[in-house]
Amino acid sequence: QVQLVESGGGLVQPGGSLRLSCAASGGIFRLYTMGWYRQAPGKQRELVAKITSGGITNYRDSLKGRFTISRDNAKNTVYLQMNSLKPEDTAVYYCKTDVTKTLAYWGRGTQVTVSS
Repeated sequence: QVQLVESGGGLVQPGGSLRLSCAASGGIFRLYTMGWYRQAPGKQRELVAKITSGGITNYRDSLKGRFTISRDNAKNTVYLQMNSLKPEDTAVYYCKTDVTKTLAYWGRGTQVTVSS
């Protein structure tokens, strides 16, 4: 079983930046595709970005250029750098790992609030 723990969320002003971290344990991190998702109040959870074991990244179109996903296999951690944050980025951000095509694990999420 894989455990994921997100951190780095908080309150930030519009235009600010945050870096989220997701620490994984209990599996073979370097083999997994890792992803960040978010869910705003009253909305469905949506993909923010993914990064494969080989480092190939995929982003939600509307977030390209502002968000960057990266991973450090030595630390079993995936990151999400978020710049130029907007109020509409306010959501709970979740980390997910795709262990196989049918098996995935989620973290509990970290709240990001963008407000002045």
